[in-house]
Amino acid sequence: MDKSMLGDLDGMPEEDKLRMASMIDQLQLRDSLRMYNSLVERCFTDCVDTFRRKTLDKQEETCVKRCAEKFLKHSMRVGMRFAELNQGAATSD
Repeated sequence: MDKSMLGDLDGMPEEDKLRMASMIDQLQLRDSLRMYNSLVERCFTDCVDTFRRKTLDKQEETCVKRCAEKFLKHSMRVGMRFAELNQGAATSD
């Protein structure tokens, strides 16, 4: 976790800061796992039609790669937009 996120908590006791940092770490891990699970579910549902063999055929593999790239690019763009909005909100205070 980025320790600068706790900068506004200067008045808190150290024990509370550590507890807050742990909670933030857990939330970030949970969100990462949710994003990963959503990616896997969406791409599998969209790209895999049959279970003819153990491995993906070329068309399925291409679809999964394209789907994952698209999902990750979208997630990165959303993250950048939130950071822009957060930065704008912080400067207007």
